[in-house]
Amino acid sequence: MSEQLVYVQSERESPLQGHKQIPSSMTKKSTSAGKTIWIDIDNSPHVPFFLPIIEELEREGFQLLLTARDMYQVCDLLDFFQLRSRVKVIGGHGGRNKILKVVVNCVRAGQLLPMIAKHRPQLAVSHGSRAQVLVCKALGIPSVMMHDYEHSTKTGFLEAEWTITPDIIPTDAMSRHGSRTLKYPGLKEDVYVPRFKADPRILSDLKIAEDDLLITLRPPATEAHYHNPEAELLFAATLRLIASNSKIRAVTLPRNSRQGAQLRKDYSSLISSGHMIIPDHPVDGLNLIWFSDLVISGGGTMNREAAALNVPVYSIFRGKIGAVDRYLAESGRLIMLESVEDVETKIRLTRREKPKQVSLTRPETLKSIIQSIITIGEAECPQTQKS
Repeated sequence: MSEQLVYVQSERESPLQGHKQIPSSMTKKSTSAGKTIWIDIDNSPHVPFFLPIIEELEREGFQLLLTARDMYQVCDLLDFFQLRSRVKVIGGHGGRNKILKVVVNCVRAGQLLPMIAKHRPQLAVSHGSRAQVLVCKALGIPSVMMHDYEHSTKTGFLEAEWTITPDIIPTDAMSRHGSRTLKYPGLKEDVYVPRFKADPRILSDLKIAEDDLLITLRPPATEAHYHNPEAELLFAATLRLIASNSKIRAVTLPRNSRQGAQLRKDYSSLISSGHMIIPDHPVDGLNLIWFSDLVISGGGTMNREAAALNVPVYSIFRGKIGAVDRYLAESGRLIMLESVEDVETKIRLTRREKPKQVSLTRPETLKSIIQSIITIGEAECPQTQKS
């Protein structure tokens, strides 16, 4: 647990309005007796993301079948949010090797198959679970895959029947089936960030003094298939910048225990001087971001969480830039660092004036996603609609 990051974090038009004709394959009768939706939690950020979705779907009267993959901090987050007893954890992570990833996904699909065949949910929902799509295709279960990074989609046979994506991303970038791509306003993080409650005790817990300049630092995802080694050069340059200022405290959140051990080995002098702090217990990621003066991250969810909280954020991600990050950069909510020179000249090491209360927008994001899931379920299984 020592290197784990814990994230705590209107009526609308039907998304299908305008689609006058629904193919007959979309209106087949479900063989399941109940109104069950299967949610597969495939990665750490998906735990806080799906928590409000789970609650809203249950409020709408649906039964839920919950599974998860043991990857990064998924299990710790399930414990943190008191979901572990409800979720069946099956399968793990295949590492960076693409062939091994395929093998592990196939093995996991085989492990999931007996349970899903027994329960026969009417609809399957995930935020990128390839194993879930494999199972759904084997059993004829309609699937919905949510995405917010278009460069991980269009996988041919492994494409879900339906896609739900931020409206920032062009439809043709996400799926071959534009008529089955539904949109929601805002960011994925807008689903759960509105629940955030600031707790200043985190500062004393991490021994951050009142006059310290606090940085939340997230290393690059070195095991991800999209990793570019250039990001590691930018990370090293960032640490040199941090070492130059005695008042900086960089709370560093490794992505897994292996990365944490490597950081402790490579940057022992920064740790002993107090410039780098690697928590020895789970921390509330959103709370840490909120009390930080700035965030420097290797990309992904933490960048967008900072943007959602209006905290200055610098990205050292050097993979293919997605539409969401381009939008945030163009709107001034995210600064992309592309070179060591950028690290040295663009990062502003200044204290942030923190508002007295969190001002959050986009409450319609969650409602939009829930309505899309319900609408898809009704289109796929009209005789098992929510009563």
